[in-house]
Amino acid sequence: MQWFTRQVVEIIRDIPSGKVMTYGQIAAHAGSPRAARQVVRILHSLSKKERLPWHRVINAKGEISLQDEEGRFMQTMLLEGEGVELGLGGQIDLDTFLHHPVKKDTAENTDPL
Repeated sequence: MQWFTRQVVEIIRDIPSGKVMTYGQIAAHAGSPRAARQVVRILHSLSKKERLPWHRVINAKGEISLQDEEGRFMQTMLLEGEGVELGLGGQIDLDTFLHHPVKKDTAENTDPL
């Protein structure tokens, strides 16, 4: 697995219940701010294998991006089950529900002197 892919998988795994992140936000935290479409690809190909909480990833407008009704319904139900509220038009209030991960401190990976 490539470095960027590993970073994306780890970030998605760490999204807590009741919170969401956007594709672009995940890409930026993984070190490649312009790779939102790559995050989509990773979610599509690895969600089941890596047991990722795929339903916690939404678009920058605070909306579910899935086009098919079944997938959209499933994502809505999973998010609402975790307490995420979808407003009129299915929009999620990012001020309330957006997860802001803490960047891993490189100091914690170094040996003390």
